[in-house]
Amino acid sequence: MEMSSTLTYREHIETLKDDLDFEEQGDATYLHHPDDEARLLWAFHRPSGSHPIQVGDPNTDVAIMAFNHSRLGALERFTRLNPAVISDPDLRRHIRNRSRMLFRALVDNDFTELLAVLKFAPVFMDQACDQMINGRIWNEHYASPFLASEFLTMAGEECDEKLTTGVIRRLKPLNRYTFDEAKELLSELSTQVQKLHDSLKEHYLQAFERWIGVEKLHPLQAIVLKKQLHQLKGSYE
Repeated sequence: MEMSSTLTYREHIETLKDDLDFEEQGDATYLHHPDDEARLLWAFHRPSGSHPIQVGDPNTDVAIMAFNHSRLGALERFTRLNPAVISDPDLRRHIRNRSRMLFRALVDNDFTELLAVLKFAPVFMDQACDQMINGRIWNEHYASPFLASEFLTMAGEECDEKLTTGVIRRLKPLNRYTFDEAKELLSELSTQVQKLHDSLKEHYLQAFERWIGVEKLHPLQAIVLKKQLHQLKGSYE
């Protein structure tokens, strides 16, 4: 269906809504439309969320609309976003609510994508810290101790007791590990201790001291585990 010169963009989009290929027609007409207003409307009305290329639209209003209405994952959405939106505090304000939701999901996972987003756009560290401290835990996708350590290092001056507590809340508690899993974790931590942030070294040191104290260990197991714990403790002291 061709657009009549008497129809506004909004009216034309409305006439397409009942067509089975509504989205296909809309993409063909509006994704690369020369008028910013047309692309802005399509970013809002596109039925499956804005198109990925719209998130990087050269017009910042279109890019903001597309970012807010996109269904892309957090990492792809941030990396596609028009760089002018990222660099301008006033423009970032218009995506703050949506980016808050994205960081809520990022901190509730293993931190792989969280770190990737922050390395790409460090200006969002304040939102990451806010969600780390105040965000609820929705699932059981626990953070990697080493990625959590890297996050705390990246946080720099933002790294205080509240932030550290928020990170520790997202580490898998030892009581959720089987005995063999806990042994494997202690071995990994003790052999890669240089990668651990000091606050997480202290956390695991205390947690494993309690854990070894309550486990009924074979004498040989106790020797091995205490040696690994000493290795962890020695690096901390």
